[in-house]
Amino acid sequence: MESPSSPPADPAAPIVCRVTSWYYRRMGMLAGLMLVFGLVFLYDGVWGYPKSVALAKKKEWFTTEFLASFDKAKQEGSLEQWITDAKAKGLPTGSEGEPPKWVSHAAQNGWDEDPKLYSDREIAEQFWFGYGCIAGALITGVVLLFNRSKTLRAEADHWTTPEGVKIAFTDVFRIDKRKWEHKGLAYAWHRTQSGAEKRAVIDDLKFAGADLVLTRLLSRFSGELIEKVNTAPPEAQAPTNGA
Repeated sequence: MESPSSPPADPAAPIVCRVTSWYYRRMGMLAGLMLVFGLVFLYDGVWGYPKSVALAKKKEWFTTEFLASFDKAKQEGSLEQWITDAKAKGLPTGSEGEPPKWVSHAAQNGWDEDPKLYSDREIAEQFWFGYGCIAGALITGVVLLFNRSKTLRAEADHWTTPEGVKIAFTDVFRIDKRKWEHKGLAYAWHRTQSGAEKRAVIDDLKFAGADLVLTRLLSRFSGELIEKVNTAPPEAQAPTNGA
């Protein structure tokens, strides 16, 4: 919540509250995080997951077909020819008659020892999440730009919400301040000309000087005021001594 603002010298002077820098920073960070997450998801969908799938299939081929060919060559007495062919293809040959190991082969090539075989659905999900996060970042950016022109105003007898709704102080019949201290939020219920009851929000984190609007409203308000209630349990009474 912003530091308390200085009230105007004239108690009837207009109060104009503009969007705080804190709000811009928060929304900017949110848009930036969603953009980063979106790019990470897309990277996994385009390169990361397919690369892991290709490596997982290579491991499967190594541990089944390649090692099986080693065992077959050893049984048939053609192990030397098998080793020559494997070296020509850049494949491991083992040592001292022992079969090659995937762990050593992967380590020599800088590969993951246990790559994951992702399904087509899991790969597709990375694109869904990626596009969703990027769309969220764009929407947040649009909302941020849209809020640049918004203000919270208070006149002598009414205030105007950021949405442009004018509310007379005399139409307010209930104010809830329970979230003001920690979240900078106050809620004001008012009656419209048609008799409907609606709630307006005064947000001190979003609009600098909103505390002045609330102070002016309270000074011209006659109704129910809901403030923070102490929910701590009462102290236990000391037991009385028996007669």
